[in-house]
Amino acid sequence: MIIDMPTTNTAKVNAKIVELRQQGGAVALGRVLTLVIVTDDGEKTEEAIDAANEASREHPCRVIVVARGAREAAPRLDAQIRVGGDAGASEVVVLRIYGELVEHGETCVIPLLLPDAPVVAWWPSEAPEKPAEDPIGQLAHRRITDAATDPDPTRALEQRRLSYAEGDTDLAWTRLTQWRAYLAAALDLPPHEEVTGATVAGATDSPSTDLLAGWLAAYLKIPVRRVPPRKNAPGINSVVLERKSGAVELTRPDGKVGTLRQPGQPDRRVALARRNVKDCLVEELRRLDPDEIYEATLLEGLNRVNIGAEEPAAAPA
Repeated sequence: MIIDMPTTNTAKVNAKIVELRQQGGAVALGRVLTLVIVTDDGEKTEEAIDAANEASREHPCRVIVVARGAREAAPRLDAQIRVGGDAGASEVVVLRIYGELVEHGETCVIPLLLPDAPVVAWWPSEAPEKPAEDPIGQLAHRRITDAATDPDPTRALEQRRLSYAEGDTDLAWTRLTQWRAYLAAALDLPPHEEVTGATVAGATDSPSTDLLAGWLAAYLKIPVRRVPPRKNAPGINSVVLERKSGAVELTRPDGKVGTLRQPGQPDRRVALARRNVKDCLVEELRRLDPDEIYEATLLEGLNRVNIGAEEPAAAPA
């Protein structure tokens, strides 16, 4: 069910939500958090809502969408409430704001937050320069960005590093979970030798490739090269971990299926398809505490990576 409320205010929106709840069309009990989505109004708004609806089936929540419209228009709030089949396991409140309200979206969000529930802010596309200092970011326990959707992903990732605050995370990092799991599992198998160096290949505009190289540099304390892919493939292409008895290699040339090779073991094909936004969002909503591994990768690991170097350089002392 979708209820449109043109030219309204948050008090009327709240009253309508309460009315729907009393009628049994929406239930607030069991909502574990409030997810605030901040985006410019357009077709990407619906894509973000669809991802949030799917994620809500694992994390029932209230979804508040701040869809920013024309800044030159007269100040106006058009609201839309979605419940039932149009809202997954959540209740969705879409706030389309215009004029001066575009710069003060938090004033529309605060009255609609669930009491005593954590708040997660998500920018599906371009994010503020400093998410933790953004008015909506200040309301949130966790702040989710996605450097891959920025017009300049490399610059966006560097900005994440410079502006990092506890509670920040990025979906470019979440896309690495399977890569990290397979590499860690491979190193758990004999021979248990020290890794002396690593090479990570991926698209030059792939922030996930940068973060994977940074993770290896931060936690293995080894020289890591970050190089372009052998073929024009999106995302991460391959990882090679150098050891005395032979290299551990994890490759994904087609963006779908990976191959894990290591000395003394048969080649293994592993599921390594590029993760969609919904799956990444579900994973991020599972934790509301700071991600220390992401922090170390971002603040320490990235600085240790050799970009495009032909030979591994010695790691900094």
